[in-house]
Amino acid sequence: MSNLIYLLEDDQDVCALFKRELSYQGFDVITSGTLREFTDLVKQQHPDLCIIDLSLPDGDGLVLLNETLKDSQIPTIIVSGRGALGDKIRGLDLGADDYLVKPVDPLELAARARSMLRRHPKSATVKTSALKYTFSDWSVDFETYELTSPDGISETLSTADANLLRAFVEAPGKVLSRDTLLDHCELDGGDVFDRSIDTRISRLRKKLQDDPQNPRHIKTIYGAGYVFTPKVRNV
Repeated sequence: MSNLIYLLEDDQDVCALFKRELSYQGFDVITSGTLREFTDLVKQQHPDLCIIDLSLPDGDGLVLLNETLKDSQIPTIIVSGRGALGDKIRGLDLGADDYLVKPVDPLELAARARSMLRRHPKSATVKTSALKYTFSDWSVDFETYELTSPDGISETLSTADANLLRAFVEAPGKVLSRDTLLDHCELDGGDVFDRSIDTRISRLRKKLQDDPQNPRHIKTIYGAGYVFTPKVRNV
């Protein structure tokens, strides 16, 4: 069965180019040009991947990440003419898995889609060899994407945050390079901006209530990568 992609793009010419290439590459593509149309589609059926623009006739595509797609675990690629660093960071912070700045070659977009879907077969975004871990009085469940603090407060992680944390808990005490971590985040080493992994590490540290100046869980090994220092137990 082909992977289903929802493509949100209000520029009809760009939309046609993207759809033609994605369809040629074997994807089932359903397009929409407004937030409302896209939201109705997602309510009817979850796709395997979403590709969304940000500047739309009826609002900002970031609203989708904060509302419609929040906690959905649907892999999402932003394709936007908004190339400011702040937009990129906000998009990733809200749960996007990749961010491409227009103009984007349809062949590159198709390659990004294939790469992401290889890691998310039918949206099964986290492998199931082990699902629950504890560390430093924290717990994480990779089946539900729930991270629970020592105070018992739970929050749902995005796909990329869950995969990043899983890379760490499955290799405690081991230095992981930026390239390795980028791969776990569903991003490529030549991603949208050089500090993308640092942004994600910073966000994960914040979720783990780490002091950025003296983190307890994720320590920086300058010139090498990062290391997860707590003892980890599979439960």
